[in-house]
Amino acid sequence: MAHHSTNAVGSLLRLLETPIQSLMTWLVVAIATTLPATLFVVLLNLQQLGDHWHSSSQISVFLKQGARADAVEALQKKWQARKDIGQLSYISPDAALKEFRDQSGLGRVVDSLDNNPLPGVFLVRPADTDISPDELETLRKSLADEPVVEEAAVDMQWVKRLHQIMQLAERMTIALSVLLALGVILIIGNTIRLTIENRRDEILVTRLVGGTNAWLRRPFLYTGLWYGLGGGIVTTLLLATGIAWLNQPVSSLADLYQSSYRLQGLGFIGSLQLILLAGLTGVIGAWIAVSRHLRQSEAH
Repeated sequence: MAHHSTNAVGSLLRLLETPIQSLMTWLVVAIATTLPATLFVVLLNLQQLGDHWHSSSQISVFLKQGARADAVEALQKKWQARKDIGQLSYISPDAALKEFRDQSGLGRVVDSLDNNPLPGVFLVRPADTDISPDELETLRKSLADEPVVEEAAVDMQWVKRLHQIMQLAERMTIALSVLLALGVILIIGNTIRLTIENRRDEILVTRLVGGTNAWLRRPFLYTGLWYGLGGGIVTTLLLATGIAWLNQPVSSLADLYQSSYRLQGLGFIGSLQLILLAGLTGVIGAWIAVSRHLRQSEAH
């Protein structure tokens, strides 16, 4: 345990002895990790925006003309008890006609009608905010099967488009994250390889006095860890700065549309996970570089 702490502190001090070189490595790692992290933040905000647009998943249930009030009331109580329905509101034929009269500018035409041609309408929103298009269609059909229902309608094309956009964004983020994680591993691995070359004599002496591969590998693994952690910290700072810079104009734009939408960052837990993941890639890159060197030295 003492050897671990000695190597951890010693490797960090070695990096601080060459601050410019270490900073350059941290910046390179940060550049490689900022892009997938930014895509992840964009994905989070798309999901948040999708929640604000959840009214697109609203089902309009049109009742049959002349539906009795007691039948409508019974249907409303039945649907309110369903767990798959989150919000339920009813617009009576008279309320619908009044709204149409006020908004259409056709007040005289509406007043001249002998009968109200508009049916009663239930507006239904699913309880599950992440409902899939297939599940939404199943819910729509179950609502349409009621005897007093004439039709249940939902803009499925918009819901399907939003669902597909989210799936595409998720897969692109995962693919790019894996690709750039490999890039970080190669960057740190190459940096560790150069460090090994600079300490070749020290490694040879340690091996001659009985140093094991694990003993030789340990300081370089900690160096890779510090490179990864440092790059992760720089990445979180860049992301936080970018979000703070964009948040004010985005908030102003949202206010113009009477929306409470605000940009969402990684948060403390997300930032910590990013830093630890960057540290892990640094350890992996260092392990690959050191293992390769040890195999070559044993072969010679």
